[in-house]
Amino acid sequence: MELQDVIRTAGTCRHYRRDPVPPELLARVLDTARFAPTGGNRQPVRFVAVTDPAKKTKLKEWYLVRWSAYLQAMRGGQVHVGARPRIVENADHFANHLDEIPVLLVACAKLADVFPTDHLLGRLTVVGGASIYPAIQNVLLACREEGLGAALTTLLCFDEPKVKDLLAIPNDVATVAMIAIGYPERPLPKRLSRRPLAEIAFHDRYGDPLPGGE
Repeated sequence: MELQDVIRTAGTCRHYRRDPVPPELLARVLDTARFAPTGGNRQPVRFVAVTDPAKKTKLKEWYLVRWSAYLQAMRGGQVHVGARPRIVENADHFANHLDEIPVLLVACAKLADVFPTDHLLGRLTVVGGASIYPAIQNVLLACREEGLGAALTTLLCFDEPKVKDLLAIPNDVATVAMIAIGYPERPLPKRLSRRPLAEIAFHDRYGDPLPGGE
């Protein structure tokens, strides 16, 4: 696949076949993470690929607690995410079949190698993620190139202490996401629905149209 095709069709997969992902294929996908940009080339990201059925079952149990509360809040109007009913339905299927997905990839980061330059601005700090999530995006794109489905979620970060204990993750390493990986049960998308460029890119000042971005 061409790079633009990969980028424009790497949607979230919520339905998976149970066929195992060959170890060499998973290794090839994860190898792409090494080449993501990181501050000072400190490369803080680490991955734990979980395929053990008992561990996947435990991760599912914890995930379902968080997802059920989130789903109830959406239905009760306390949380407004603007998702279409079909997307919520697919996400619910994903949560209830999480342990059947071949690989649950827990992404982690060595905190000493992440420097959030915005931590004194008096708002939510986000800059540290610049040394973390590009590596995860590389994995998502590599999955798409290889014909694998993938889904990125951060719900299990609420249960970081339990996840770290289950997977023997060191104290100085944080959990930052989980990526489900496997062969898709349904065809992968041929086109993603996204905001037009004119709504997200501006010229010289926020809100001013970008030439050629109509």
